[in-house]
Amino acid sequence: MPSGRGGRGRAPRCRRLPPGRDPLTFDPPSARIVVPFPVPADRAFDYLADPRHRPAWQSSLRAVADVRPDDTAWTDVTVVPGIRPRMRTTVSERPHRWGEEGRCGPFRARLDLVFAADPAAAGRSVVTAAFAVRGLGLGPVLTRAARRAVAADLRRAARALGGD
Repeated sequence: MPSGRGGRGRAPRCRRLPPGRDPLTFDPPSARIVVPFPVPADRAFDYLADPRHRPAWQSSLRAVADVRPDDTAWTDVTVVPGIRPRMRTTVSERPHRWGEEGRCGPFRARLDLVFAADPAAAGRSVVTAAFAVRGLGLGPVLTRAARRAVAADLRRAARALGGD
């Protein structure tokens, strides 16, 4: 069989992707989570957007390091030895929206938070999180696997701010 050809003298078939799509780094569907917070949106925003607070509510972190003075980039020091994703803020519109992206090897993770007043309770807010992991074709699986942990972490943050 000639090299570079399929079994019957034809070139192998390749799946074509839309322009700009890379099969290793496509954006998988995001997981969405809604968590009530016992404080107004501006307080929830300030707490969640400050990387120094992260180890108190994010279960996968031991610490944060290399925090820029403007809080727009930092390194997560995870509970897994040697895993230290570099993080950066991608959007910050206080008190409405905040987002981050992390990179670790071939993987990328994105988290977007939207803050809104709770229409049913004065002085409270609702945080809606959308997140996705991508890389090596495992993004959708990793996104689904992380959903419970992300939800639990946000509930932990709400409790830290005075929730039940």
